[in-house]
Amino acid sequence: MTYPSQLGPTRPEPAHDIIQELPPKLDINNSSTPILHPSHTTKPSIANFQTANMFRFSKTLDPITLFHSPSIQASTRALNILKQASATASETATEDQASDYTTHAKKQRGEFELEVTTSAPTADQVRSILDYVSPVSGVSGQVEKVTYGVAEVVKGARDAEDALKKFKENNDNFVRPITVDWVNGRAVIGDNESEILRMVRQLPEN
Repeated sequence: MTYPSQLGPTRPEPAHDIIQELPPKLDINNSSTPILHPSHTTKPSIANFQTANMFRFSKTLDPITLFHSPSIQASTRALNILKQASATASETATEDQASDYTTHAKKQRGEFELEVTTSAPTADQVRSILDYVSPVSGVSGQVEKVTYGVAEVVKGARDAEDALKKFKENNDNFVRPITVDWVNGRAVIGDNESEILRMVRQLPEN
């Protein structure tokens, strides 16, 4: 039988052997030594990833405003035209996400944000609308648009200055319905379906 004493004395493993197995000490004064920031070693959460994608792919829709009066038949017809156009644009955009969106985008604006209000516009908004309906106003390079006289925007007005004066005297002098495309600087008065559709479907100018 062999006894432990016959195997010779045991000694602990040399300390220098253990030290050699440890990773080298980082030298913070050596620019070539890579130092990982804590964020580099932290696994991103699903919530953060989803939030980043939401902000990356979200798009602000162009605002289209209808100054509406429920008691006027033309205003109700204009509202129905806009609602149908908005629904159609939304459906078309959804279909295009599964096919070729670029072809559709080259043809028309796509989805838009429809705002319907029975409140009177502000004086600044009236001033903008008066500018939009004039023959020489609007965004440069846009397609041909229909124009109107100032009296078609504010009842009895002789010119833009008089229109603003009459509007401030009585907000009811503002004619309804008026559909306004704030992005392209256009406005359509009344319920002319072809003009409303041409306005809301056009590509915004860059």
